[in-house]
Amino acid sequence: MSRIHDALKKAEQERAESQLGGTQPGFSVVPPTGASASVDDNSVVNGNGSGASSYVSNGPESLLAKCSAAQWKPDPATMLFLNGDDNKRGTEEFRTLRSRLYHAREKMTLKSVLITSALPREGKSFTSANLAQVLVRQHGRRVLLIDADLRAPRLHTMLGAESSPGLSDYLQGASTEFAVMQRGPLENLFFIPSGTPIDDPSELVGNGRMKILLQRVGSLFDWIVVDSPPAVPVSDSSVLAKACDGVLIVVRSNSTPFDAARKAREEFSDQSLVGMVLNGTRNGAAPYTRYYYEAYEKKASKPKP
Repeated sequence: MSRIHDALKKAEQERAESQLGGTQPGFSVVPPTGASASVDDNSVVNGNGSGASSYVSNGPESLLAKCSAAQWKPDPATMLFLNGDDNKRGTEEFRTLRSRLYHAREKMTLKSVLITSALPREGKSFTSANLAQVLVRQHGRRVLLIDADLRAPRLHTMLGAESSPGLSDYLQGASTEFAVMQRGPLENLFFIPSGTPIDDPSELVGNGRMKILLQRVGSLFDWIVVDSPPAVPVSDSSVLAKACDGVLIVVRSNSTPFDAARKAREEFSDQSLVGMVLNGTRNGAAPYTRYYYEAYEKKASKPKP
C-alpha cells in the first residue's frame, strides 16, 4: 500500500507543478547529494548549500544539451574575460564584485541578481555581461545570463550572438526555456537574448512568466544574472526584481544625477538591494581605477522621537 500511496502522491505533485509552471513533466527536482563545489580565494560558499545548484533526476547536462550551441563573436573592447587578457583593466574589479556577492550570499538567499541603472547608458549591460563571465570562471560554476531589457537590448551585440529566439518569445509562450537558451564558447556560460522585438514590454514582463522561467531553470545554475531596463524611465525593472533574489544598481561617475540615483534606489526594497556599482571613474580617482563596488549595508531604522 505504501508504494501505491507514494505513486499517487508523486503523480499529484507533478500535476500541481505542471499547472503552476514548475518543473517540466518527467523531470523531478531532487536535492544535491554529496555535491562539492570548488571556489577561489575570493569566494565564500553559503552554509545552506546555495553555493551549489540543485540537480534533476536525469542530470542537468542532459537538459542543457537541448540548448543550441552558438558561435559568438564577442566585442573585445567590452567583454573583458572573452578577449584572452586576464589582466585587462577592470578584470580585478569584477573579481572583487564577485567576492562581495559571495559575502552577501552568506546573509541572504542570492542566486538570481537583477542589474539595473538609474538612466540609460550608465553601464548596466556591460556590468551584467562581465559579471556573468567572471562568475563562470570559477571551476564548476554554471551561469545563466538573461537580457531582460526588451526595449533597448544590447547583450547580444556585445556577445556577438543571435538576438532571437529569446526572452520575449518565452514570455509570450511561443518557445520553451531551452529553445531560447544559447550555449556559448565559454564553458558553463549560457545566454537568453531579448528575443523578437515587441510593442508592449511592460505588459509582457508583468505576466508572471519571468518568475516561472527562473523557477524552472534555477536548479540548473549557480548564478543567474538578469540585465533589465533603467529603473527611472520605465517600471520594468521593479517588476522584474520581484522575480529575482537581489538587485545591483549601476551609477556612472560624474554623470548620474543624484536625484535620479536616489529615485532608482527607492524603486527597490531594502531587502532586495544588494549594492551599487560605480562605473566610469577616472584613473586614480578610486583605489580601483575604473570600477568600484560598495556594499549596501542595511541599517535598522530608528523610531522617530
